[in-house]
Amino acid sequence: MQDSPSATSGLRTHSQSAFNLQSQASTAGGASSGASPLKTSPNPAPMHLKPKTTNVRRMRRIISEDAEWTLAIVPFLTELCIQHIVKNFQNNPILKQLLPEHQKKVLSHLPHDLPLTVTANLIDDENYWHRCCIKRWPVCHVDKHGGSWKRMFFERHLENLLKLFIPGTTDPNVILDLLPLCRNYVRRIQVDQFLPPVRLPTPPQAEEQSDSGSEGEGNEPEKDHYQLESLVAGLKHLEELDLVYGVKDCGMNFEWNLFLFTFRDCHSLAATIKACHTLKVFRLTRSKVDDDKARILIRSLLDHPALEELDLSHNLIGDRGARAAAKLLSHSRLRVLNLANNQVRAPGAQSLAHALAHNTNLVSLNLHLNCIEDEGGQAIAHALETNKCLTRLHLGGNELSEPTATLLSQVLPVNTTLISLNLTCNHIGLDGGKQLLEGMSDNKTILEFDLRLSDVSQESEYLIGQVLHANREATRQRTLSPGYFMSSITNNSTENSVG
Repeated sequence: MQDSPSATSGLRTHSQSAFNLQSQASTAGGASSGASPLKTSPNPAPMHLKPKTTNVRRMRRIISEDAEWTLAIVPFLTELCIQHIVKNFQNNPILKQLLPEHQKKVLSHLPHDLPLTVTANLIDDENYWHRCCIKRWPVCHVDKHGGSWKRMFFERHLENLLKLFIPGTTDPNVILDLLPLCRNYVRRIQVDQFLPPVRLPTPPQAEEQSDSGSEGEGNEPEKDHYQLESLVAGLKHLEELDLVYGVKDCGMNFEWNLFLFTFRDCHSLAATIKACHTLKVFRLTRSKVDDDKARILIRSLLDHPALEELDLSHNLIGDRGARAAAKLLSHSRLRVLNLANNQVRAPGAQSLAHALAHNTNLVSLNLHLNCIEDEGGQAIAHALETNKCLTRLHLGGNELSEPTATLLSQVLPVNTTLISLNLTCNHIGLDGGKQLLEGMSDNKTILEFDLRLSDVSQESEYLIGQVLHANREATRQRTLSPGYFMSSITNNSTENSVG
């Protein structure tokens, strides 16, 4: 029988070896005994006469399997096209012309460091911008940016450019060139430092000059920071502006002028916020804003069509600035005013109280860490008798004492809109605490009342806490059963019709 053509080379080798062994054995037997049959000798044959046997196991070769081997040696044409698109995306971006499933594959393979000129107005996929944010910033709070990763990327990217901008050194086009790419996505700008221009070394001062003169501000030339006017004018959807004019991590290079908010900065910023008709929140904190600068800024906000929150806390604003803020309450739709940690005294508080008595928009007023004293505190308490919109009032750390507490105890049963009242770090006293407790016993709306470090007895604090607990429980019950409001309205209308 002939071997089949499909037999492997290993089988041929094995058959040929077996045939050679048989031939050698028959030849050796014929030479020793002639024609007689072959007999087995009890003695083993000499070593040089033994036939050489081949170890078949050693002749076999073991080839390991390739786990990635497949019959589909050539990838699909679709995969080749996607790979080519990804590889050449920077020079030839093709995305909108693809099917949705192919777009997902392309976006999942694109690198995160592509130029923004290519990706900004072309890619809207949130997963891609999520990867870009995670690769660039280790901590990402997308909730602060409306839940949009693309918006977060452009807002934080723009903020980083503003923080590192050095006037006179950095090219302004670095920021302005980004404007066409981010104008549709930036709604909030939060910058916690503005770098001043580079100052050349000054010659050594005269020996008779006082050492304290180097710390003053009057002898130093003003250092103007980056002007936001051209940038903000191009952001048509900007709603929040949060700024701090100062320098972070200055180390041994500390100078007071690094934290100087100049008049040119002030006038430029005033023009900027006046022209931004979509601005809802404006914060300028820790920037050494005094009365004059505050009046310039507030004047530009009069009759602003959209402003709802103004935060000028941690500055140097006094009574003149507070009077300007009081005027703003009558010429805007402001809902939140924060003047905490300034230098407002009784006259400024009286101006605010006069505006508060007739205001119908403000819901939160923060005068924490000022010095309005009892004269200013009593004026605000009188305003609460007629005000029907304020829900949160913070008067902590204002040198208030028993006279203010006495007047507040008379106002609390009358006012039905105030929800939160803070009188911490004052000198209310034991008698003032008892009077506040008497006023709270007839109040059903206040849910938060902070009297810590106000010299109030523990008993009064405890009993006021019990009243607050009852008010919160009643509010919770009303929230869980909205039908209560409908039934009360129905009953009132029925009684009126019968009467």
